[in-house]
Amino acid sequence: MKPIPYNPNLRKLAKEMRNSSTLSEILLWKCIQKKKVKGYVFLRQKSLLNYIVDFYCPELNLAIEIDGSVHEYSELEDEKRQKELEQHGVRFIRFLDHDIRKNPDGAVLIIEKWIKENTQK
Repeated sequence: MKPIPYNPNLRKLAKEMRNSSTLSEILLWKCIQKKKVKGYVFLRQKSLLNYIVDFYCPELNLAIEIDGSVHEYSELEDEKRQKELEQHGVRFIRFLDHDIRKNPDGAVLIIEKWIKENTQK
């Protein structure tokens, strides 16, 4: 699979975003880091094209997004961004912020189910 290009100017912003993660991002990260989800590596605040996704697994070409109050005002922008990334083969799982805060393990089960349904592993 061909790597997805990214804007190197976003590196600093991605690092800042990792250092100022929301509670739901922190909760989900604790569940998926260090190959905890079926042995796959996920990256935090990953630059793809001219965007930054919350979590990304290069091997699966899977982006995981957590939509919170910030996203309510940028729904059209999120849709445009997702469509552009999908043109590069990126697939998405989206969660609501409050769902992650209430049940991060439930989100992991959804990710595991997606992996099972979309891979041979």
